[in-house]
Amino acid sequence: MSTTKAKTKLVPFDAARYLTDDAAIAEYMNTVLETGDTDLLLLALGDVARARGMAQVAKDAGLGRESLYKALTPGAKPRFDTVVKVARALGVQLTAQPAST
Repeated sequence: MSTTKAKTKLVPFDAARYLTDDAAIAEYMNTVLETGDTDLLLLALGDVARARGMAQVAKDAGLGRESLYKALTPGAKPRFDTVVKVARALGVQLTAQPAST
């Protein structure tokens, strides 16, 4: 007697699929900012941009779509004003607070 096992198909994790509201986006961005990892910050901004629609975010930020993709690639060194424009276009506010010691 032989049994057939159903193969489980796994899909790559995509954070953008879960960033469905402002609260989820804010929590995600705060968690990433706490790491201090600039490449992770660029990835997170890219995830949020994809969740919101890359073309619309690029337009709102005053960038070309390809320029936005390049700016949010890990290892890229976007200008700070570009990061601020993208954050504003995403509806994300970057804030400062005292570092915990």
